[in-house]
Amino acid sequence: MATAALIVYLVAMGLAFGWRTAVHRRRTGDSGLRLDAGPAGSTAWWAKTAFVAAIALGLAGPVAATAGMAPLSVLDHPVVGATGLVIALSGTAATLAAQLAMGASWRIGVDAGERTDLVTGGPFALARNPIFTAMITTSAGLTLMVPNVVALLPLVVLVAAIELQVRAVEEPYLLTVHGQAYQGYAARVGRFVPGVGRLPGTDTPSAPDHLLR
Repeated sequence: MATAALIVYLVAMGLAFGWRTAVHRRRTGDSGLRLDAGPAGSTAWWAKTAFVAAIALGLAGPVAATAGMAPLSVLDHPVVGATGLVIALSGTAATLAAQLAMGASWRIGVDAGERTDLVTGGPFALARNPIFTAMITTSAGLTLMVPNVVALLPLVVLVAAIELQVRAVEEPYLLTVHGQAYQGYAARVGRFVPGVGRLPGTDTPSAPDHLLR
């Protein structure tokens, strides 16, 4: 299962970042990468740094398992590993589906001076951040595939990084750029899962109708 986890990790990262970036560049002439998170020590910088660390650490669990690190006894069962494989593959597929659903608005990172269409249809009608939800799902699946102590770290760091990025960076940006349209959308659609993490505000169903779906 350690080898399978390593392969799934490499394929998931290659598709989510490499392949998706190449497709976006081919379709729009822009890579979609907005990697400048501002001055060191800022909230955006910490969010980006933690996210990069989580992605890099994701390799550690499978590598540690390959090197012979024992799994946590409570999770050391073939059914757990098989379930993790299904979850990781599902998360990878969901990540790509949500990325593609963003169309030309897809970005990695935030450029405060840029305005893109607000996407509210498809998976974004269920949760405001389905890409991040799917990435956490993939990470959770990989952790179950190689449930050692090292594999738990990237999952924890990833969740923390995504929470910081979404709450402190992306939501303020979207509220500034899209105003009432985003406020109405966020008032009725959960942050990561349906119905949970909705922002207070006036629910205005008609506001996003003219935006990209």
